[in-house]
Amino acid sequence: MSVLDLARPEIRELAPYASARSIAGISPVTLNANESPWPAPGDATGKLNRYPEPQPAALVEAVANHFAVDASRVLVTRGSDEAIDLLIRAFCAAGRHAIVQCPPTFGMYAISARIQDARVINVPLLADEGFGLDLPGLGLAAEDPAVRLIFLCRPNNPTGSMYEAEGILNLCRQLSDQALIIVDEAYMDFAAEPSMAKDLEALPNLAVLRTFSKAHALAGARCGCLLASPDVISLLKRILAPYPLPTATIDAALKALEPESLAATQLQTQLLNQGREVLAKVLKDLPYVREQWPSEANFILLRVDDGPALCDWLAGQGVLVRNFHSNPVLSNCLRISIGSPPENARLAQLLEAYSP
Repeated sequence: MSVLDLARPEIRELAPYASARSIAGISPVTLNANESPWPAPGDATGKLNRYPEPQPAALVEAVANHFAVDASRVLVTRGSDEAIDLLIRAFCAAGRHAIVQCPPTFGMYAISARIQDARVINVPLLADEGFGLDLPGLGLAAEDPAVRLIFLCRPNNPTGSMYEAEGILNLCRQLSDQALIIVDEAYMDFAAEPSMAKDLEALPNLAVLRTFSKAHALAGARCGCLLASPDVISLLKRILAPYPLPTATIDAALKALEPESLAATQLQTQLLNQGREVLAKVLKDLPYVREQWPSEANFILLRVDDGPALCDWLAGQGVLVRNFHSNPVLSNCLRISIGSPPENARLAQLLEAYSP
């Protein structure tokens, strides 16, 4: 069985939109795309009057090299959010199919599914086991014939928890004919374990999401990618917008993958991880902190006596943190991102001064 057998048949049969740039690149005289022949006033690059490549060859190759996969396994997207949406639209027919997620987790899996009118099946993380995966529960959920996709955020947002790769690999093998398993590695650059991209060739029903928004410091550029089997990549190209990435985003992502930029990113990642450990020690000694969870991301999740009150007080001092109190599993929980050393020092000073 091919992983494409899980996809919607009407998507498999769909002919992709043939944009002008996908048919031919830039020529000395380019009159096939209804573009302006002149750059816009203030366009320092002199090229924003032309549409970009739908899948820029240089960027696809750079991403492939960075993650040590073949270029046929790469789809670059407007952040990883677009890849999530494309996967659900391609594999889940409205009102018929379902996804599985493991709350508390990234909210866009459920939102994208509900927009598509796909059912959302929750297999909650094991709160009493450090928010670990319920692998037997995932296997049982996938027995529902409507299930097409399973989303696993690793390290997880907002808990920061890391799941063992071998358990996920075994799940892929167990569900090889039943579901596509998507591992969201948005925060993987901060973790000690390697990416699961290395396992793609052996497991056609495994896919990996990555983003330039976190460690690569390009949140404002909106660039991400999906790493998956060539069949899945080819399928999603059928429903991809004609020009998903702006030229400026392509240039920024290419720059981020140059050796000097990668070296700077590695240094900044180390600083953030050091800051995470320092903050964890500060939190450990605060009398109003009831619990904090080990994190392999660029944030820490903690539970305090009164989460909303602390969140509001910090905001009044000019420091914003994320309040998760509305989630019943995360009552009085806050997620604190790791900032620069001066920002972390300011936060620590405020936390130590706070009196509930």
